[in-house]
Amino acid sequence: MERKASYYEKDLESAILTHIQQFLLELGNGFTFVARQKGLLVEDDEYYADLVFYNRLLRCFVVIELKTGKLTHQDLGQLQMYVNYYDRTEKRPDENPTIGILLCAAKNDTAVKMTLPQDNQTILASEYRLYLPSSEEFIREVNEVKNLVRGVGEDN
Repeated sequence: MERKASYYEKDLESAILTHIQQFLLELGNGFTFVARQKGLLVEDDEYYADLVFYNRLLRCFVVIELKTGKLTHQDLGQLQMYVNYYDRTEKRPDENPTIGILLCAAKNDTAVKMTLPQDNQTILASEYRLYLPSSEEFIREVNEVKNLVRGVGEDN
């Protein structure tokens, strides 16, 4: 049987959920699990957000999309729709804007910059790796994400 990208995404999602405690700890403090394959009804069309979390410290939803291939502008558009959906239908007025994280096997930084608004602070795209990064790479990436997330929380 030929394996398609959607199968790989489900495998990745299952692996994350199998190790959910460790994954939540890697994400950082305050994360709580909300849903897997959360159905979002938009008129007559149904879409599915891969993973949804809530961060109690940042007081916002975090939607994570998983892509086993190279990131495309369509992937970013899909995630932006999910973020907008949560902001417009699930978020309470006293909560901060939803954060969207797209984890992909490969990304084109220029495509990300051209697809997202210049003042974007809620959509993050990052490559995942099937191997452990060096200590320096890991520290640098964690600090970059922390700085981005802090910037979102401070605006509100």
